[in-house]
This record gives sequence, structure tokens and C-alpha cells, in this order.
Amino acid sequence: MSAEPSPAAGVETLTLLLQRADAGDLSAAERILPLVYDELRQLAAARMAREAPGQTLQATALVHEAWLRLGGDAQPPWKNRAHFFAAAAEAMRRILIENVRRKRRLRHGGHLEKLSASATGFDVAAPQMDDAQLLRLDAALERLSGHDARKAELVKLRYFVGLTLEEAAAAMGHSERTAKRDWAYARAWLLGEMRKPE
Repeated sequence: MSAEPSPAAGVETLTLLLQRADAGDLSAAERILPLVYDELRQLAAARMAREAPGQTLQATALVHEAWLRLGGDAQPPWKNRAHFFAAAAEAMRRILIENVRRKRRLRHGGHLEKLSASATGFDVAAPQMDDAQLLRLDAALERLSGHDARKAELVKLRYFVGLTLEEAAAAMGHSERTAKRDWAYARAWLLGEMRKPE
């Protein structure tokens, strides 16, 4: 009976396939999606479970759309697994935000509701967020990116992909201690931004 491949072996395999695809190996490019599909699907399902009730976008559709935005079978050059998943997080974030904006245009003629500055219940790690809060988070995250891109990337990996702090630290190539410090800062910064009046 053969042993299951270790997670480290999967990371090495994906990194190798990404490098081979970058070098023009079409068979390597075709093997990337099956290798990452289950992980992306689990991450998307976890993220979609945190959406407000009535969400029309499904996890499978989110993964497929993100895959297409990442280049489909014609993958761009990826440095490593962390680079790939950071791009996947960004693609999922953009898809979710576009979906919210599209729904709001259809329902409300494009007018966004104001969120009260006294609403202090926002938490980046909250299980659910309504459309207005998600749009405010996206705007605050854009501002954080301009202020500190590394911390913004950590939030994207945690909130939009659903990675744990340990997984996000590993994906970014940082220590868990650095990730904890960055998370505490980013969370406090975003909470402050979300509480500001529009």
C-alpha cells in the first residue's frame, strides 16, 4: 500500500508545474487545474458560506471564473504556489465585489446605502457581511493596499480565500509571528476605516 503524498510534496509539485508551464510545457499547464481544483473549491465554498443569505454565486462558479481570470490553460508566469494563490485570492475578491455591484445596480439603480458610522459590529473575520459592508471592506482594503500592500495581501488571503493565519503566513513566505502581528494591525486599521463616515 503506497503512502499518501505529503502536503509538502503537493507544494513542490505545484511549484514545479507552474515553472514548467511558464517554460512552455503545455502538458504541465493542463495538470495545474486538477491539482489545485479541490483546494480552490474548498476555499471558495468556505468563502461562500460566509456570504449573506440569498447569494446567487456558487462556489463552483467562483472557482471557474477565478480560473479563467487567472488565464485558464494559458497560465501566466507564476513564481511559486504563494504567487498563484495570492492571484487566486485577488481574482475571487474582484469577482465577489463585481457580483455585489451588479446586484445593487439591478436592485437599487446603482445607489449604495450608507452604513452608519455608529455601526461597530463590523469584524473582518465576521461570518457574514451584507453587500454594503462588503463594498466598504473592499474600498478600505484598497486604501490599505496603498498604505501597506503586505498586510492587505494577508487580509485577502484570509477573508477572500479563507486561509487560516498559519496557511496565509506559509503562502506568503512569512513567519506565523509576523502574520499575527500583521493581522492584528490590518484588522484594527480596517475596523477604523469601516467606522469612518462615508
